[in-house]
Amino acid sequence: MPSSYAVGDHFEQFISQQVETGRYASASELVREALRLLETRERLREIEIEEYREKIRAGMQSGSSIPADEVFNRLEAKYQTIYIS
Repeated sequence: MPSSYAVGDHFEQFISQQVETGRYASASELVREALRLLETRERLREIEIEEYREKIRAGMQSGSSIPADEVFNRLEAKYQTIYIS
């Protein structure tokens, strides 16, 4: 079933240029390629998010943690001794 979408003047011009240079045979071919690239990017993003979630789960299950205030206090003390010396 054919569809029609408005992409705006900028993208209309871009599509026309790509077809005129022979990079793509038609506007439809370009749009299909663009959608394939977008689909791939979204899949990679989902994989990346799941990897981050797994790292967070692993970190939470590791059992060892230090309160943020303690970390910042240590860093502050460390840098004060560096800059005072």
